[in-house]
Amino acid sequence: MRRGSWVALFPGDGAQGGFDDLGLGVGQGVDERIDTLGRVDVAQRFDCGDGPHRRPGHELRPQNLAAPRRGSRGREHDVTIDRRDNRLRIRPDEFRLLRDLVNEQAGLHFDEGSAYLFDRRLGERVAALDLGGFDDYYKYLRFNVRGRAELEEAIEVLTTNETYFMRQDYQLRAFRDEILPQVARANADRRRLVVWSAGCSTGEEAYSIAAMVHQSAAFIDWDIRIIGSDISKQCLSTARRGVYRGASFRTSSAEFRSSYFIERDDGLHVNDWLRKCCYFGHLNLLDGLKASTLGRVDVVFCRNVLIYFDAGSRRRVIDNLYDRLLPGGFLLLGHSESLLNLSTAFELVHLTSDLVYRRPVGSARDKRQK
Repeated sequence: MRRGSWVALFPGDGAQGGFDDLGLGVGQGVDERIDTLGRVDVAQRFDCGDGPHRRPGHELRPQNLAAPRRGSRGREHDVTIDRRDNRLRIRPDEFRLLRDLVNEQAGLHFDEGSAYLFDRRLGERVAALDLGGFDDYYKYLRFNVRGRAELEEAIEVLTTNETYFMRQDYQLRAFRDEILPQVARANADRRRLVVWSAGCSTGEEAYSIAAMVHQSAAFIDWDIRIIGSDISKQCLSTARRGVYRGASFRTSSAEFRSSYFIERDDGLHVNDWLRKCCYFGHLNLLDGLKASTLGRVDVVFCRNVLIYFDAGSRRRVIDNLYDRLLPGGFLLLGHSESLLNLSTAFELVHLTSDLVYRRPVGSARDKRQK
């Protein structure tokens, strides 16, 4: 990852803004820094270069032939070659090395059945770099001066981001009807609302959250910030652009589309009200130090993200989310996710149609940290 302090939340810059590689750096517009009290200081402009993850594949193709091939340093080593396309095949030991490196960097969990996914997707990177095989690729990631940037590229091609507007709409309605009124009362004096979409993918969740805030009608003339972060720079580029097509609207109503989007030749464009509320940036959820630049937030959405992490990484992510929440702030997970065996720091809150978590006010953990 590159240099720089980060963030990027400038009123009016909206979805055109983003975060730099150390966290929430700028995409277009003016970079600003938010301290832990939520104050904003204008900082320098950056040119931008840590859900949201691809579910590992479960098919392992047969290895047809082992043959010697000269590596990039001129030595002979065994690689696996498929006669059908004369393409290198990843060996089990190479898969484990690369899998563990990705897990170390991003916390993503891939089982043994994911070897084919690594073979197909990282094989393209091996070819693009003109390396002799996956063993050379591993060494490139570990030791080459460009290895860190290439590791980000590897994570990019290994992850996917399947999402759409108003996903799990019952939870979004509970957020609008039950959580937002509580936040509005708690923040009445400072008139500021900050919601974090952690693992925002291509932006549909963040814009859906903004639409719920608009529909609540409780935050007129407030400072509203919907922050979307993801580990995929390609997805963030789509989110900042704010242009979507049919599949993104698979469960949303015609009224939702007409209220918040403008139809043009290249697709449906997010309207100005949503755009000015939403900010997107690159962030690895395991990195608590960089996440701290967000300051404190009122609500965190981290839906269908934890399922892609191993148990240890899930605990680290949950701890980081806890630290970003204001006392009394809410955490919303996916319908198949829970904090069971991960954390006892949160309170379980029963809403009319959902169960969510809340950071307690005046908890023993908070007292120990003071």
